[in-house]
Amino acid sequence: MYLDNENRPAITPQLALRVAILGGIALVMFAIVFFRLWYLQVLSGDKYLAQARDNQVRDIVVQAPRGKIVDRDGNVLVDNRVAYAVTISPDKLPLRQAEKTQLYQRLARVLGMSRRDIRTTVRTQLKAQPFAKATVKTDVSRNVFSYVLEHQASFPGVTVDKVYLRYYPRHDLAAQIMGTVGRVTAQELKEPDFKGVDQNDSVGQTGIESSYDRYLRGQDGAARVQVDAAGNLRSELTSKQPVQGHELRLSLNLEAQKVGQATLAGRRGAFVAMDVRNGSVYALGSSPTFDPNVFSKGVKESTYKALSSSANGAPLTNRAIQGLYPTGSTFKPITSVAALNCGVLTPDTVIFDGGSFKQGAIVRHNAGNASYGALNLVNALRVSSDVFFYNVGAELGTSCGGLELQKWASKLGIGHKTGIDLPAETPGFLPTPARINRRHKQYPKIFNLPWEPGDNVNLAVGQGYLGADPLQMAVAYAGIATGYKVVPHLAMRVEDNEGRALQSFSTPSRKKLGINPLFRQTIMQGLFEAANSPGGTSVDVFKGFPIKVCGKTGTAEKGLGRQDQSWYVVMAPCPNPQYVVAVTDETGGFGAQTAAPDARRILAALFGIKGLENKIVRGSSRTL
Repeated sequence: MYLDNENRPAITPQLALRVAILGGIALVMFAIVFFRLWYLQVLSGDKYLAQARDNQVRDIVVQAPRGKIVDRDGNVLVDNRVAYAVTISPDKLPLRQAEKTQLYQRLARVLGMSRRDIRTTVRTQLKAQPFAKATVKTDVSRNVFSYVLEHQASFPGVTVDKVYLRYYPRHDLAAQIMGTVGRVTAQELKEPDFKGVDQNDSVGQTGIESSYDRYLRGQDGAARVQVDAAGNLRSELTSKQPVQGHELRLSLNLEAQKVGQATLAGRRGAFVAMDVRNGSVYALGSSPTFDPNVFSKGVKESTYKALSSSANGAPLTNRAIQGLYPTGSTFKPITSVAALNCGVLTPDTVIFDGGSFKQGAIVRHNAGNASYGALNLVNALRVSSDVFFYNVGAELGTSCGGLELQKWASKLGIGHKTGIDLPAETPGFLPTPARINRRHKQYPKIFNLPWEPGDNVNLAVGQGYLGADPLQMAVAYAGIATGYKVVPHLAMRVEDNEGRALQSFSTPSRKKLGINPLFRQTIMQGLFEAANSPGGTSVDVFKGFPIKVCGKTGTAEKGLGRQDQSWYVVMAPCPNPQYVVAVTDETGGFGAQTAAPDARRILAALFGIKGLENKIVRGSSRTL
C-alpha cells in the first residue's frame, strides 16, 4: 500500500507562514539558551567557580575584650567575663513569614522566651541597624550553646557567639563614674572616633567607659572557616587573634570611695574628694546608686525607666556633677573673695550683727535668731553669721558695677562646667540680673519676679536661684586655698595588660586666679577657726581628729515645706591643704549634723586613719 500524494490537500500560505514563525521563534529560543550556556560555561566559568568556592568560606568577627579599669593602687574596678549570646543574621532569616514564625517558636522554647518578645527584639534591633546581627539573648547557658549548634538546620540564621561582657566586681561602687557600655549606634558609626568599629561591637556609652572608649576598646580579631552546603563548620582556615583594650588607671582611692558611698547609703546626696593642687579626684559618688552589671546584657526598658525615675531617686543621675543645688553657707567664702577684692570689706572691717537684717519690708534673721555682735570676716566665718553676709551681699549689689559677686563666683568655677573627664556634666546656674530677667520672661511661673536687690543678698549666703554641685564647690575651695583654679580629672595613665605604663595623661594646666594672698589667708583663717576654735560651727565634729582642718558648714533652705539640705566643704591638712572634700545630703538638715560628720569619715579614709573612718560625730544643731 502507498499514500496517494495527489489526494493530500495542499498547505495554505497562511499555515506555511505560521509554521515559519513558530520555527523561527523556536530557533531563536534555542540560540539564546545555547549562547547563555556557552557564556556561563566558557566565558564565566572561572568566575562562578570562584564564587562557589567563596560560598564555602565564612569570615567571622572575633570580638575583642575591653581593657580593665583600676584605681590608683591597681585594684580592679571593671573587668570582663566570657559569655554566649544568641544572635540572628538578617540576611539568613527565612523570607516567608510562616517559616520565620516557626523559627521564633522553636527558638522561644530553647531560650525560655515568648515568640512575641523574640520578634519584637529582632525587629527593634534590625530597624536601628538593618545589616547588623540582632542579639536575641545574652549570657545563655552552655547547654543552649550546644543545642543550637547541634541543631543548626532547625535554626537558620541563628548563631551563638562568644562575647565578652563587662563585669563590675564591686557592683555599685563608683557606678556613676564607671558608666555603661552598649552596642554602637548607627550615628556613632558615622563619627571619626568610631572608625573601624564593627556594627555589632559594644562601646562606652556613659561615664569613664565613654570618655576613654578609644583606649579601652580593643581590636577585633577574625576567623576564616570553611563550611559545607548546609552551613555547618568543616574546618578553620586562618585566624587573627583579637587584641584586648588597654588598661586604664584612675586616680580614685578605693577606700575613700567605699567610705563615701557607705556614708550616704540610703540617702540622696553626693560627695567629692579632690587634690587641691592638681585636681586629681580621689573619690566621687552619688546616692542612690545602681549596679552597672544590669547593663552588661542589655537593659530592659522598664529597668531603665526605674533607674531614671525621680521617684526612685534617679540612680543614673550623677549628683556630684549634675546637681543643681543651693549651697547655703558654704558659699560665704566665695562671697568673701568678691567683697575683699571689691573693697567692700578689708580683713579688719567690723560689721555689727544684731540678729537681723532689714531690706525694704523684708527682715532676715540668723539661724535660731542668734546674734553675734561686732564681727570681722574671720569671726563671721567662724560662727557663720548670716546677718554679716546679708550686709556684704547688699553692698556688693551696688558696688563695683553690682556684679562683683557673680564675677568671682564664676572665676572660682560656679555656673559652668569644671571640665572633668566625665560626660554629661552640667554647668549649674549662677544667677545674674540679665539671666533672671530673661528667664522671668520665658518662664514666669518658675522665675516669678524679675531681678531684685534681695536676690544678691540671697546669693551672698548661697540661697535663691543658685544651682551648684559638690564638684564645683570643691574646685572653688581649692582655688581659695591655692590661688589657682584646677581642672578635676580621673584618668592617670593607660597601661598594658601587665600594668606597664603606655601613656600618662598630663595634668590639666591650672589657671591663676589673681586673689591677693592676704585675702586668701584671711578666709582660710576663718575656715580654720570654724573647725577648731570655740563657737566654730564644726568644732564638735572634728574634736579629737588628729589632723587640723579648715571647713565650712552649710544649710540650704529649699522652701515649700521641704527639709533643709546639708552641706560641708573641708580642706586638710591646714593651713596648707592637700585634699578638699565636699559633701551634700538633700534632706540632711543642718550642715554640722549630717554632711560634716560624713566628710570627716571620708577624710579619715584619705589619710588612712584607722578607727575613725566609721565613727560618726554629730555637731551642734544650732549652727549653719
